[in-house]
Amino acid sequence: MTTPPPVLVTRRLAPGVIERLTAHHAATCHDSDCSMPRPELLAALPGRRAVLTTLDDRVDAEFLDAAGPRLRIVANHAVGYHNVDVAACAERGVLVTNTPGVLTTATADMAWALLLAATRRLGEGERLLRSGQPWVWAPNFLLGMELSGTPLGILGMGRIGQAVARRARGFDMPVSYHNRSELPPERAEGARWKPLDELLATSTVLVVTCPLGAATRHLLDARRLARLPRGAVVVSMTAGVVDEAALAAALESGALFAAAVDNFEHEPAVPSALLAQERAVLAPHLGSATVATRQAMGGLAVDNVLAVLAGDEPLTPVKA
Repeated sequence: MTTPPPVLVTRRLAPGVIERLTAHHAATCHDSDCSMPRPELLAALPGRRAVLTTLDDRVDAEFLDAAGPRLRIVANHAVGYHNVDVAACAERGVLVTNTPGVLTTATADMAWALLLAATRRLGEGERLLRSGQPWVWAPNFLLGMELSGTPLGILGMGRIGQAVARRARGFDMPVSYHNRSELPPERAEGARWKPLDELLATSTVLVVTCPLGAATRHLLDARRLARLPRGAVVVSMTAGVVDEAALAAALESGALFAAAVDNFEHEPAVPSALLAQERAVLAPHLGSATVATRQAMGGLAVDNVLAVLAGDEPLTPVKA
C-alpha cells in the first residue's frame, strides 16, 4: 500500500503559503475554496502525520480514528478551535494549534467597519441607491446614531477586544468590558470591567469578540439581549455567542436600533429572519479577510506543522 504524503491540507491556502510547506514536506492539498466533504476527508486521513484544518473540519474521535496513530498535529487555520475536540486529541498525543495574534488588526478593523455601517445605516443607503428608487436629501432621511460620547461595551477582552477598545479612543467613546476576569490596567486600554448584566445594561453599542465554547454558546439569548438599552446596536464577530433568532426578533420589535454580524452559527447558511431585517448589516465571515492576514494565518499554521514534524514544540499550542 502506498504511503500518503505526511501532510494533508483541507482547503486552498492564501498565495505562497502551500509552497512554504512543500519546500520541506510533501503534502496533499484539497485545491478548493470549499471544505472537503466528510467522506473524502476521512478517506484521506489514514497515515498522515499532520493535518492543516479550517473551522469547517470537525476533528473528533471519528477523525482521529481514521487518521491513525501516526498523526502528530492538527493545525487549525483560525484563532478559534471549537471544531476540534482538544481533549480527545490530547488523549491520543495529538497536538492542536491555532493562529492567534496575526488576525487581530484585521478583525478589529472589520468590527469597526460593521459598527459604523450599522450605526450610520450604510447598508440601507446603498440598497436604496442600487434599487434605482427615487430619493431626495431631507432632514430626517436615514438618520443614524452619533458615536461620540456613546457607551461602548466589549464582550471578550482578548487581543481583538483590546484592539477594538484602542480604536474607540478616536471616537471619544467611554468603553467597558466583560471578561471571565478583570485585566490588569496596562492591558485594559482604559476600559472598565463590569459584570455581564451591568455591561449589557449600560452599553449603547455592544461588540462581541469572546470565543465560542460551551460556556458562551447562545450567551446572548433573548433574555440577555433584552437587558441592553432600547435602541442599542450589537456587532457580533463570533458565531454562536449571539442567538441569531433572538437577535432578529429584537430587530423586528424595534428593541435594537441595528445589528451587524460577520460570523454565522451554521455557515454558509444565514437565517432568513436576519436577511429580512433592513437594519441588519451582514458580512460573509470577512473579519480576517485581508491578503496579508490570510497569508500570516496560513504561514503560522504551516510553521506549527514544520516545528512539530521537526521534533520541536509548536509555536501556538492549544491546551486541553
